[in-house]
Amino acid sequence: MGFESGGLSVRMLYLPKAMPDDAVARFARHAAPPIRTLGAEEIHGWVGGRHLLDLPITEANAAFGGYPRLTLMQAERKIPGSLLKATVMMEELARQQAEKKPYLDRTTRSEIRKEVVARLLPTMPPHIRGIPLVVDAAAGIVYAGAVSEKQCDALRVNWLRTVGSDLVPVDAATAAVRRRRADPRDWPATSFSPDLDDGDADNDPGGDFLTWLWFAWETREGQAELPGQGGFQFMIEGPLLFGRDEGDGALEAVVRKGSPLVSGEAKAALLAGKKLLRARLTLARGDDVWTATLDARSFTIRSLKMPDRRDARDPVSRFQERMNGLAAYRDMLFALFDLFLKDRTDPAAWKSVVTDIRRWVAGRKVKR
Repeated sequence: MGFESGGLSVRMLYLPKAMPDDAVARFARHAAPPIRTLGAEEIHGWVGGRHLLDLPITEANAAFGGYPRLTLMQAERKIPGSLLKATVMMEELARQQAEKKPYLDRTTRSEIRKEVVARLLPTMPPHIRGIPLVVDAAAGIVYAGAVSEKQCDALRVNWLRTVGSDLVPVDAATAAVRRRRADPRDWPATSFSPDLDDGDADNDPGGDFLTWLWFAWETREGQAELPGQGGFQFMIEGPLLFGRDEGDGALEAVVRKGSPLVSGEAKAALLAGKKLLRARLTLARGDDVWTATLDARSFTIRSLKMPDRRDARDPVSRFQERMNGLAAYRDMLFALFDLFLKDRTDPAAWKSVVTDIRRWVAGRKVKR
């Protein structure tokens, strides 16, 4: 995934400290080794933001359009599974024939496999992948193509080793602390199902938020305000992923075909105590429209499509326009989350909202 074109899939991370003045020199010290040094063991490290072999790291390739832009690169040699399996079997059959044995014991087969790997691995071409990132220093946010937890952990470890401070993944819990000094661990668990007691529900701020947002879209006309910039509209669409950490039956349910929002399966999931964990969130301001799939728990933004500014023709202008579009989606998302926090952190208001949501769940009309 790159930041220059196409759909954008990113994980946001808070930047606790400003980038050090010698940031470029630090990334250069922890740069990836040249690809020609790749042996049997993987190599990894930082490269510039232009491509996966963008070395050495300098002021020229560590930033673009005024934004620090780098990639955490990993390279390794891999033997395709089908090639490894076929070669091992060929060697086993040859050994059986040579030794006139009807079969080989486990130890011998293991030794053959190790010999094949040792012989083939140095001949394999490098397999290169990377985690691109862009730093929005003004917002204190790092955008990274680290959409899995494994990628996010690898990014944080290397960032800490390089910069000297950790990155904090933006999710429903950390955003609540940062934006309203509210710790979701102190919130009592809430059930949105009229058939499930609060004591049996998950304390899930991400699921609470996205389910609340679905309710707010259908009952509050999908209108919200971005402080200082005017109003905008929001809409929830399928596919929908529902989840619950504990309980009987399936703990996750996906509703994707037909009309997911008004399906019997969606209502059944809500009645069973599941909460909405992933959905397409479309935002609109004037004639501009942003569409992405939002993971409620991690605030991961997947396949974001933004307004296309045809007047931004040169690469730098287009990149800056895309970063502005990403920041706009982020700001509107946080504005919606702030509205949720306003309800969630007021016990009296939240009690009333939960009553309304349960009535909304119970009274949902479904299309068959």
